[in-house]
Amino acid sequence: MLNLFNSLGKRKEEFVPANASVTNIFTCGPSVYQRPHIGNYRTFLFEDILVRYLEYCGFRVTRGMNFTDIEDKALVEARRRGTTLRRLTGENIGIFTKEMKQLRMKTPDFLPRASENVESAVEIIEILLRKGTAYRHGTNIYFDPLKFPRFGTLYGLDMRRWPKKRIRFHQDTYPGMRWNRGDFILWHGCRAADRVCWDTSLGSGWPAWSIQDPSMIAPLFDEPLSIYCGGIDNLVRHHDYSLAILESIRPYPMAKYWLHCHHLYVDGKKMSKSLGNIVYVDRLTKKGFTAQEIRFFLIDGHYRRRMNYRENRFRASAEKLHALRDRVRAIAKKARGLSRPGSETAGRLEALFRAGMDDDLQVGKAVDSLSVLLAEKDRVGMTREEASALLHSLRRIDCVLQVLF
Repeated sequence: MLNLFNSLGKRKEEFVPANASVTNIFTCGPSVYQRPHIGNYRTFLFEDILVRYLEYCGFRVTRGMNFTDIEDKALVEARRRGTTLRRLTGENIGIFTKEMKQLRMKTPDFLPRASENVESAVEIIEILLRKGTAYRHGTNIYFDPLKFPRFGTLYGLDMRRWPKKRIRFHQDTYPGMRWNRGDFILWHGCRAADRVCWDTSLGSGWPAWSIQDPSMIAPLFDEPLSIYCGGIDNLVRHHDYSLAILESIRPYPMAKYWLHCHHLYVDGKKMSKSLGNIVYVDRLTKKGFTAQEIRFFLIDGHYRRRMNYRENRFRASAEKLHALRDRVRAIAKKARGLSRPGSETAGRLEALFRAGMDDDLQVGKAVDSLSVLLAEKDRVGMTREEASALLHSLRRIDCVLQVLF
């Protein structure tokens, strides 16, 4: 059985979807104030592997992923470039969707944008105001975490350290992985310098980042999600905010399982513009690397462990993939067009693959097991029928990996 590490509870659990008929997943999509880099794609590829493996196991999956196209960073960046918010975010969404296809990621069933769900955010905030969970302060609106009894459950926050004095946090995002112990913003009242505002029943303004995921989930899913995913940084503040908001207006849990992918570093340092060490997909392809090599490098390490990009390590990963693909091509040549599924060796191959993947999606472990078995068969030889059965299983497995063919 598939076992996943659930951030809610901090342990591996056997996966049983919230709805037996359909596995609903929502994943935190890109903040499109800047173009995505390979660190961002590590998270999105882990989520792609998750969806593809669930489908391999026979689950029917429906997935949503949002675009955060309204936030203070995007407003600042648009102003700095002398362009509109819509043009800035539209260009970056275009880059993302193009590179998503290059990296063989499945397109989610739903790709909502925050800017298209402002009315949904307003409706949620109005409910929170009526309940007394949210309140106005000037033209802004804030959420009071002390009004939600289970606040901080996902992260495991010690609420005994919460300050007695009321503190308000006004920004959408803050640097670092620290907790802001205080009230967080839901609605930014429009200021004189703001170039993008919506006229709503709440007044003129725009929805804060904290309310945006709930505003996009609520119209799409009217039951608990089976899985909610994102980067490890979302485990600080962001996902507990989303959980508190949605569970304040709904009588059921937001999600049954919460999965978080760790960061990708470059030469031991976090990617940043100031260090000049951001790595983009097109930079690697211009060096002659393929999109499949990039995909393989980013999925080969376990998603819950910090990963480090170095060019020599990337080249070693590409060589590892080439060796595996050479063996697959040799098997295809041996099969000579015969299509005959099922053999003892093919069964062993898929069992080894499942053993790695069922252990919290350990792609590297699964791939290494495949490589060992294929190397063994390469040494002892195989019949055309056995090669055909192996090829059939490899094609099934590659519906998940997307790197072998």
